[in-house]
Amino acid sequence: MAFQLPFRFGAKSAESPLESRARQSKMMEYDQPLVWVTLLLMLFGMVMVYSASISLPDSPKFAAYARWQNVYFLQRQAMFIAVSLIAGLFVFRIRVADLQKAAPYLFIGTLVLLVLVLIPGIGVVVNGGRRWLSLKVFNVQPSELMKVVAVLYAADYTVRKQQYMHKLTKGFMPMAAAIGFVGLLLLLEPDLGAFGVIVCIAMGILFLGGINAIWFGGIGAVLVTIFVSIIALSKFRRERYFAYLNPWEEDNALNKAYQLTHSLIAFGRGEIFGVGLGGSVEKLHYLPEAHTDFLLAVIGEELGLAGVLVVIALFYWIIKRAFDIGRQAIAIDQTFAGLTAKGIGIWIGVQTFINMGVNLGLLPTKGLTLPLMSYGGTGVVINCIGLAILLRIDYENRVLMRGGRL
Repeated sequence: MAFQLPFRFGAKSAESPLESRARQSKMMEYDQPLVWVTLLLMLFGMVMVYSASISLPDSPKFAAYARWQNVYFLQRQAMFIAVSLIAGLFVFRIRVADLQKAAPYLFIGTLVLLVLVLIPGIGVVVNGGRRWLSLKVFNVQPSELMKVVAVLYAADYTVRKQQYMHKLTKGFMPMAAAIGFVGLLLLLEPDLGAFGVIVCIAMGILFLGGINAIWFGGIGAVLVTIFVSIIALSKFRRERYFAYLNPWEEDNALNKAYQLTHSLIAFGRGEIFGVGLGGSVEKLHYLPEAHTDFLLAVIGEELGLAGVLVVIALFYWIIKRAFDIGRQAIAIDQTFAGLTAKGIGIWIGVQTFINMGVNLGLLPTKGLTLPLMSYGGTGVVINCIGLAILLRIDYENRVLMRGGRL
């Protein structure tokens, strides 16, 4: 039997226009640009974590890591990224409808973890905060898990209570009680930053879900009052806030505003194009937590304004894409999926804004990492899970718009 080529030179393809469109549609069953931007941010973050942490073993605080020859944090971050990608692939295979069914149970389970954190002997204390549970290999931070769970729970609640969204007692109060209990547990850790992000997620989804505008405005005013009261009644937070208002005053610069002033010095040294990758001086034990909360300052010093603008542009693209996917889902009557996608956009956007604002001196110092980029296992894994859910929503949108079935 003679061998036949699948095509003939000089001959036109017999493929019909419908077959051609079907073949092309299979090439984009998921949002490839979103995947590549996410990978780019994680890998760029890994490089900057290595740069920011390379001198840490010289400090007595991190002397135990000296035997790793300055690559301890690089290896750990690479491991976290690998675990994140595996977790993301697993979550991507879960149907959005199944996530909606599981949302209340995930919320209750995460509340249990937040309670366990506060029990002496179970919760791990790091830098004065009891925020972690030890799994031997690495510590898990339930407050990070609560961010993505809060997105799912708030979206599910809004869909279930849609007819009551204009009523205070049946529409808002149950959700407020749930988030208030979460806030109480987080303040006991304490973790005011995570509480602020979760409140923004819940309020944002409720607003998008159609909550009464008058109630929303009043509730917003109450929340501002609560946060101001928390700061005013806490001596530590109050001192940090006043130091933020005048960081260059000598006593503030040497104490509460120490991180902020050195972060600003780092940005000042970087100017437009930076001092070069690896050339940061502030990471040499001047700027505390340079590989976690203040990674952007190291980027600003080494890569300058140009590097910072690239990071901002990549995060802006992810957030805009999340809202586009959410709007698309709502347009095809997938309300839960749409609110979840927009909730993920709110979560990433708020946390990124707070971290960048703190680094740039626009906001008081608060311990929130830069999503996808800062060193940390739980944060990177949960960020990837959130974006995997976003990819799943986009995938299901594409299937439904083509007339397929889930």
